[in-house]
Amino acid sequence: MKTMLEAAKAAKAEINRLTTEQKNAALIAMADALLAQEAEILAANALDLEAARGNVPDVMLDRLLLTSARIAGMAQGIREVAALPDPVGAVLEEYKRADGLLIQKTAVPMGVIAIIYESRPNVTSDAAALALKSGNVCVLRGGKEAFRSANAIVNALKAGLRSLGITENAVNLVQDITRASATALMTANGYIDLLIPRGGAGLINACVQNATVNVIATGTGICHVYVEKSADQDMALNIIENAKTSRPSVCNAEEVLLVDKAIAAEFLPKLHARIGSKVELRLDPMAATIIPGVPAGEKDFDTEFLDYILAVKCVEDVHEAVAHISAHSTGHSEAIVTRDAEAEAIFTTVVDSSSVYVNASTRFTDGGEFGLGCEMGISTQKLHARGPMGLRELTTYKYIIHGNGHIR
Repeated sequence: MKTMLEAAKAAKAEINRLTTEQKNAALIAMADALLAQEAEILAANALDLEAARGNVPDVMLDRLLLTSARIAGMAQGIREVAALPDPVGAVLEEYKRADGLLIQKTAVPMGVIAIIYESRPNVTSDAAALALKSGNVCVLRGGKEAFRSANAIVNALKAGLRSLGITENAVNLVQDITRASATALMTANGYIDLLIPRGGAGLINACVQNATVNVIATGTGICHVYVEKSADQDMALNIIENAKTSRPSVCNAEEVLLVDKAIAAEFLPKLHARIGSKVELRLDPMAATIIPGVPAGEKDFDTEFLDYILAVKCVEDVHEAVAHISAHSTGHSEAIVTRDAEAEAIFTTVVDSSSVYVNASTRFTDGGEFGLGCEMGISTQKLHARGPMGLRELTTYKYIIHGNGHIR
């Protein structure tokens, strides 16, 4: 581990000096290498899937699965990052004193970014692309379920870098997948400039509580949809079905449905007819008197199910809805379905999450959907970065001051 960290730190200066054109060329070469080594990546992924079957829920296998289409999507994500503006060197603010001294607040790379993540192999290429374009070196520590896939992906990305004579130490994969390696990254002061954990609550909490390096927490997603009494109910059903069932194993999937009591008797039977055959509905006492389902347990409104399970609660009005969200949300994404401007204003003003939707699915909380290319994660904290983290969020700034013999 120490050898890898030393190599990553040594690579900072080279990567920092790359021009925008050089970084873009490297990204295109990395994308091409992914496609060129598709067979090796799919073979490695097949071994990961074989080992995971029976040990993880079936719905989680979707997070692990790679296909030709998904590898093509990963390569396209890298190309989209190459096409984005380079954040490095941008003058964020400028102040010229009366005596002519020019002070410029300028975007610069973070340095070495470590990412600890779990079973989504596409994170490997996304993180590497974003890190390189923003002038950073990355140290990747994936989960054991996806290790073979991640290793094959990193081998391809390194081949792309080598083809242009750029140090392959710009992209590093930790080979030790025990907890010891994660702990080592959390405490790698002097080597790691920023640590970003991507995964479940256990991983994120461990990093926040134990890290001595800088951390940006990418929170779990207990995402809510609130159907307000004035809502277009067909629209609400479409949004709920999409938010819950299109890909339930991801962090922007809906986990909790709040329904206005005024329409519960009319709306909930429609909900059951639409998704009741494929989604287990865990119901509060009022909802349970209207439709069949499973009584909601004490922890059901505080659980990221990542499965075909939806907790359902009836609420008095928008005020009770936002109070419930305040008490149970992880600060990721929340949605209101409404035609009432006042209810919309209350919801969007009071709900304190990174992304707040009006008449749209929570599934859009994604760097690609937000025009950021791929993403490093969804930050649920407020300092430095919030929401989908793209290139700009992977930079910091310094002040560059231009004078002409100025003294004080």
